Amino acid sequence: MNANDPRLNTLIFDLGGVLIDWNPRYVFREVFDHDEARMEWFFEHIATSDWNEEQDAGRDLWEATDQLVAQHPEWETEIRQYYGRWEEMLGGPIPGTVDILRELKERKEFRLLALTNWSHQTFPVAQERYDFLGWFEGILVSGEEKTRKPFREIYELMLSRYDLKAERCLFIDDNLRNVRAAEASGIRSVRFESPEQLRRYLETSGVLPSDIGG
Repeated sequence: MNANDPRLNTLIFDLGGVLIDWNPRYVFREVFDHDEARMEWFFEHIATSDWNEEQDAGRDLWEATDQLVAQHPEWETEIRQYYGRWEEMLGGPIPGTVDILRELKERKEFRLLALTNWSHQTFPVAQERYDFLGWFEGILVSGEEKTRKPFREIYELMLSRYDLKAERCLFIDDNLRNVRAAEASGIRSVRFESPEQLRRYLETSGVLPSDIGG
């Protein structure tokens, strides 16, 4: 992206992994008595990311749980804890990124939106817990729309719902797959690696002045 591109007027943030720390390992390390290998096997073969993403796309949590238990009855106790203890998987806000969001909000130079893969059944918990979610002009939640990143339709929905021009947006996501899909839809994007890396990127890009944050 051009360092001082006057066309940029909108920043679109992913939430989980960018502004909010969420990780099922916070629960399952205890469940598996810190047996990391067994825990990772469970995530790779039982409660997989593909399975979880179906809930992000709108599938009912308890229907999904019952289906998985039916497939793997020997893992029923562990499977039912995935959503039964979901709130314990929230590690809290990522302070450095929240600080960046606050600075952007106070500067009032850009529209601030969010695009998140999140179950419609659990997202209200995050909304109640994290005040900074109210700083966004709008949040598009995959579970409410019955689709998710990286499918093209969710990016097109984001653009149409908020009357955005793709070339005037910058999308921030920690998942490279989602970043590439946004770029394929014409949305300039950056992969989030850390608050420090994002701040440097925004300073270099002219979104934030380089003197903020030292």
